[in-house]
Amino acid sequence: MKELIPLPTSILIHIASELNIPVKSLVATIALLDEGGTVPFIARYRKEATGNLDEVAIGAIAEKLTYHRELEQRRETVLNTIEEQGKLTPELKAKIEAVLDRNELEDLYLPFKPKRRTKATIAREKGLQPLADYLWNQVPNEAGLAAYSEEELEGARHIVAEQISETAEFRKHLRQLMLSEGMVVSKALEGANDPEGKFKMYVDYSEAAAKIPSHRMLAIRRGANENILYFQIELDPEKPVAYLKNRVIRQQGDWVPHLEKAAEDAWKRLLNNSIQTDVRLELKDRSDTEAIRVFRENLGNLLLTPPAGMIGVLAVDPGLRTGCKIAVVDDTGKFLDHSVIYPLEPKNDIAGAKRTLLNLIQKHNVRAIAIGNGTGSREASAFVQDMLRDDKPGDVFSVVVSESGASIYSASEIARQEFPDLDLTVRGAISIARRLQDPLSELVKIDPKSIGVGQYQHDVDQRKLNEALGSTVEICVNRVGVDLNTASFALLRYVAGVNERTAQKIVEFRNEHGRFKSRVQLMAVPGFGPKTFEQAAGFLRIRGGENPLDMTAVHPESYPVVESIATSLKVTLPELIAKPSLIDSVRVEQFQTGAAGMFTLKDIFEELRKPGRDPRAQFVAPQFRSDLREIKDLQPGMILEGTVTNVTNFGAFVDIGVHQDGLVHVSELSNRYIKDPNDAVKVGQIVKVKVLAADAKAKRIALSIKALLAPDLPKIKHGAPPPRPQQSMDDKLSALANRFRTR
Repeated sequence: MKELIPLPTSILIHIASELNIPVKSLVATIALLDEGGTVPFIARYRKEATGNLDEVAIGAIAEKLTYHRELEQRRETVLNTIEEQGKLTPELKAKIEAVLDRNELEDLYLPFKPKRRTKATIAREKGLQPLADYLWNQVPNEAGLAAYSEEELEGARHIVAEQISETAEFRKHLRQLMLSEGMVVSKALEGANDPEGKFKMYVDYSEAAAKIPSHRMLAIRRGANENILYFQIELDPEKPVAYLKNRVIRQQGDWVPHLEKAAEDAWKRLLNNSIQTDVRLELKDRSDTEAIRVFRENLGNLLLTPPAGMIGVLAVDPGLRTGCKIAVVDDTGKFLDHSVIYPLEPKNDIAGAKRTLLNLIQKHNVRAIAIGNGTGSREASAFVQDMLRDDKPGDVFSVVVSESGASIYSASEIARQEFPDLDLTVRGAISIARRLQDPLSELVKIDPKSIGVGQYQHDVDQRKLNEALGSTVEICVNRVGVDLNTASFALLRYVAGVNERTAQKIVEFRNEHGRFKSRVQLMAVPGFGPKTFEQAAGFLRIRGGENPLDMTAVHPESYPVVESIATSLKVTLPELIAKPSLIDSVRVEQFQTGAAGMFTLKDIFEELRKPGRDPRAQFVAPQFRSDLREIKDLQPGMILEGTVTNVTNFGAFVDIGVHQDGLVHVSELSNRYIKDPNDAVKVGQIVKVKVLAADAKAKRIALSIKALLAPDLPKIKHGAPPPRPQQSMDDKLSALANRFRTR
């Protein structure tokens, strides 16, 4: 096991201040993480220790912990290296030990790094270091500079320029100056080919580095990676040079003109490119962080989309020439039947398609029809709705379901293991059916990057993205809870404390021994030790088991507390679970113990009020207008209902049932200022929108939510952001279409 590096108190105080949490909570959370605690477990079952920190705060602590431990490791290497050179002074050691930023640590180490041969190195070899010291120290002597040749003075200036470029204080200031006052400037590479015009907006573009949003920075970087654009961070050279001269020249003397030249040379030859590289990386990190944040939020909202519930579902995966693939699953998600129908062009076998669907509905007690939103979706949906209206096959409803990533799933190893004898198209239809029943359980089988709710996800740091998305899936799975007797391997692997190997062992144990009857049985699963049980048990649910608490989110370690509550009410545990209102007559405080404080008790009481509740919202199906099938059917002013499919920094995309998602620009989301579109809408949310414009040729639809909201009274706040400049909808569409095509 890797040795955990303890952090100094000063760094702990710094992290606590940066995250705005008490030091006590920080220290307790770090201890729990170091003991192998998972974020969901700590957030749910260790609230007394952390002071009720949520998953976001605990995740942020984990990130800071990793960063500062890596920094401590690097700090130790730097100190040892400089000490081996015999150059570690007490002053330098104090500076290195106080630094809290990787760039600043590397700045301090820079003068001591092994170097390739430079102009300064050559000058030192010629014995010009004393002359350079005279210029640098600015202490006058009688001889002055009269005896030195221009060649010698030039060599001394090279040494001074290198000293300037390696001064940590100067580098830090210039980095901040370029970040705050530099301009990101992008231009087209000569001869570059961009036939689709994806980067048209950026062929001659500039924006302040301090303000450029994530999506534009990532689009420019993608253009550069595709050899269509090049970009740089431009800064008026007079500002950094003036700063360097002001800091280097401390008094007048014959050294002044040489120090001025050295400062100019240091910026132009040594510092500009180096600082620009640092700033480009800083902007990349900043853009990655924001893009990952947007992706995480969208993914979390999508995974927590309300489930239709465990009902019989018939899925229609639309297709034109090859027909619509049909798959039926029962109320447990078990695959029952499949077929192919041809109600669309070119065959138009509506009568045969109706017979097939009606037979399958009656045969398998189907309650819902899930229609994939791919090509032919609106036509297939209209056919199904006509059939339901005309033939009235009972209480059956139809819903259009996102099939994003279904093809990825159908060809995956998980799909092959589930359905080794079925065609890929049938597997895809099964996935569509199950997505309606329980989106979370089905979407966890797919690589999150393939679900289609990200922004430039292929351009950001893939390690950070994978970690962030994996953590998001884990949080969502554990927030909802997992049925131990029905969950797939794909779902079980995201339970807190459970890895892929353990998930597989759970499934194998279940297949061999039958249903789990109690959480305690988990200890008989190979590899499921006490630590795994502690982390996972509260999130694994057993319905109809030996202990009624096993179907709840109450952790087994708290069962004695619930038993005490039942005893105080003179009822059995099953009676307490069956009659949640009984606990209303009980005072929470009287059951406090060393292990169960008020945070834990409140969670227990909340769970007993609704045992085994699903925290997701109630399922509501969006209602698409049957007369709208294509963009050309849309007219400005129409008011429609749709589902938010993606949220980006510049707005939200909404599926209104015409193949192409419409864009609600950030300025059309609300009648108040919105900085983050996620403050106004969430992925999976059903919204009403007004059509502002629709361009069938360009496949662009502009929508508004703001147009349907009651106007807010004007509010003037100190420091409030200025109102956005008015822009015509055509301008918005043309600018944003090119931008989004680069996703």
